[in-house]
Amino acid sequence: MQQAKVPVTLITGYLGAGKTTLLNRILTEQHGKKYAVIVNEFGEEGIDNDLVVDADEEIFEMNNGCICCTVRGDLIRIISTLMKRADDFDGMIIETTGLADPAPVVQTFFVDEDVQAKVALDAVVTVVDACHFLDAVDEEHELAEQVAFADIILLNKTDLVDGDKLNAVKAKISSLNRMAKVIETVKSQVPIADVLDRGAFDLSRVLEFEPGLLDEEDDHEHDENIISISLKTDNPIEPEKFSNWIRGFITERGVDVLRTKGILNLSGQENRYVFQGVHMVMDSAWGAPWGGDARSSRLVFIGRNLDEAELRSAFDGCTVAA
Repeated sequence: MQQAKVPVTLITGYLGAGKTTLLNRILTEQHGKKYAVIVNEFGEEGIDNDLVVDADEEIFEMNNGCICCTVRGDLIRIISTLMKRADDFDGMIIETTGLADPAPVVQTFFVDEDVQAKVALDAVVTVVDACHFLDAVDEEHELAEQVAFADIILLNKTDLVDGDKLNAVKAKISSLNRMAKVIETVKSQVPIADVLDRGAFDLSRVLEFEPGLLDEEDDHEHDENIISISLKTDNPIEPEKFSNWIRGFITERGVDVLRTKGILNLSGQENRYVFQGVHMVMDSAWGAPWGGDARSSRLVFIGRNLDEAELRSAFDGCTVAA
């Protein structure tokens, strides 16, 4: 008897939209199922994997490259390895980097014979940041593609916009994709049944606007002006120094900073300090206790016109030792 294919949910969305928050919600929900999770990050220093909740699921981290191009071969190898013990889980969840074009990722499930034989794309779930979507969608090709490919769209952060802007966002989404189910959310709060095991992916719909999808030739290129800078220090961070620096920097350069995220070892604190930002919107929270883990601080910037030496010097200047 032919073995049933393992369903794969592809979570995509632009930088800071709320993809990891959605993933954490899925992993903490009592749904009685077990998922293998693949997390892809654009930056050299992985942060998202540490932001994913401590769950029973196996989590595979793919750093320093985008799943749609440079580390796409790694995705195929991970899926093939996982399928050797497919009985251990009920499905796969893949979280792409915010800069991922979904087309090459979706293509993987239909042109790689080994992958095609063993897994089935269940749905493309795209998380949209209602606050920043309109500012970026006409400039960032990947963002428009993420919406166009979506079977389900989580219109997230609706609490940060007024009714007029929300309606404008929904109109723009509709112009890009009239078929996707749109669910309005705050902090990616959505019933899990609305995003998993939907059987929603429709290849024929995608081929209508992307007729060359199944051609193996891949001409996808990223905006080379968008870079990722990863900073790390083992010296404790002085909270007041960091607060003064990051607020001043984001206020001055927030237009160029698409995404900021970090896990910091603040002096005198027993818990990790989790810092996140999208342009000039910043957020922070206390994370898990350090316990016996080696303490270090990691901070990642993704954006344009960023000076690594300048950022590294400023970050080092926030340490107690500085």
